[in-house]
Amino acid sequence: MSYKIKVYEPYISDNQKKYVLDCLDTNWISSKGKYLSKFEIEFSNFINIKNSIAVSNGTTALHAALLALDIKHGDEVIVPTFTYIASVNSIAYVGATPIFIDIEEDTWQMNVEEIENKITNKTKAIMVVHLYGHPVEMSKVLKIAKKYNLKIIEDCAEAIGSYYENNHVGTFGDISCFSFFGNKTITCGEGGMVCTNDDEIAKKVRKIKGQGLAEDKEYWHDLIGYNYRMTNIQAAIGLSQLEKINIILQKKQNILNTYKKYLNKKYVNTQKLKSNCKNGNWMISILTKNSKDRDLLRNFLAEKNIETRPFFYPIHTMKMYKSFELFPVSTMISSKGLNLPSSPNLTENQISYICKSINEFYES
Repeated sequence: MSYKIKVYEPYISDNQKKYVLDCLDTNWISSKGKYLSKFEIEFSNFINIKNSIAVSNGTTALHAALLALDIKHGDEVIVPTFTYIASVNSIAYVGATPIFIDIEEDTWQMNVEEIENKITNKTKAIMVVHLYGHPVEMSKVLKIAKKYNLKIIEDCAEAIGSYYENNHVGTFGDISCFSFFGNKTITCGEGGMVCTNDDEIAKKVRKIKGQGLAEDKEYWHDLIGYNYRMTNIQAAIGLSQLEKINIILQKKQNILNTYKKYLNKKYVNTQKLKSNCKNGNWMISILTKNSKDRDLLRNFLAEKNIETRPFFYPIHTMKMYKSFELFPVSTMISSKGLNLPSSPNLTENQISYICKSINEFYES
């Protein structure tokens, strides 16, 4: 089906074509060039962190982050079961074991109160996921990590522009990861960023992403590395997007406000925002009354050329990570959740049409 209103389209700025053409005109199209360093510096400035390292995508960012923290076979990493698969796959890549916890019913974030119950002598890290842009309760996570001497990885793939107690997410843990996939708040088409205030960790990430190349000897590699490099063209696109980040975030806030204006809360529920948090509003999401309604509503909206996306399945239900432990909140939220069109390019008329269509579904 050709959708009239897509679930997401990137915001295209004036400088994207200019910067990309500059890469082509100067032949700096691969993994070196001025836009890479500019993008890294400006991203660090935006979230207020010391080091940002551009990589090929958000998943490779997570893998490199875990490697840089020396998470390995036999280790355990605590992670929410309600997340995108990349969070958990990256743990498996290094041979570690994901230990799942449930989420909060109101914010849909990992239930921090459950973390201590899952810590063993094999636990080496906590991976927090700021899902759908709402920050995790980081002050509590930091206390637990300090008490048990655990590393913290922040998965911020969906949380550009999100703040916890006036600090941008990704600045609390030992290391953090961002994604610039085509449906993210800012995009490179594909791309990611690894961020840290620790210079030694940053140095190791740069080495890992560049095939483990030694600094002082050409073509000499002294650790197993990967080709996780971002291209100059990708960075050029990312930089042009980052230059407009405040405009994009304001548009996203306006979209949320418009949805709130037209959505009938007696039919659907929305994510609750804690008072000490600011959500970057990557995706506007709703919960239907039950899972049957969710699937019927998706089909109804599709017939009206409105594209939607279901919530992620809890990872513990997938055969690779199958667990017979019950995670009731994750299971419930997953079955009823729906991402609505959330592009910065949406108009009020389009949002009004979407909301009227949702109302029509329930009233018909």
